[in-house]
Amino acid sequence: MRITIPATALAQAMRNPARQARLSRLIRQVGTDLVALDGPDSTAVGMVLARTGTADIVDAHVVVCALRAGQTVATSDPADLRRISPGLRLIIV
Repeated sequence: MRITIPATALAQAMRNPARQARLSRLIRQVGTDLVALDGPDSTAVGMVLARTGTADIVDAHVVVCALRAGQTVATSDPADLRRISPGLRLIIV
């Protein structure tokens, strides 16, 4: 199983690093892909935000990465992700 972590989501989570020990271990594991917000993804994120009338770059990057990889998203905040992509597969944690 592959796990994709958008770098924008990692940056947001690491605002409180003391609470992220398990996440820190996860990003070092084989099978975990850290996806940078590069030029093509920046364009895709901007287009998603424009199309949906939303403004959260992190949420849009999560959606772009998940749809491209065909993966389910684990989230504690499903409402914003569903607003961007109603059909996105979610696991609520």
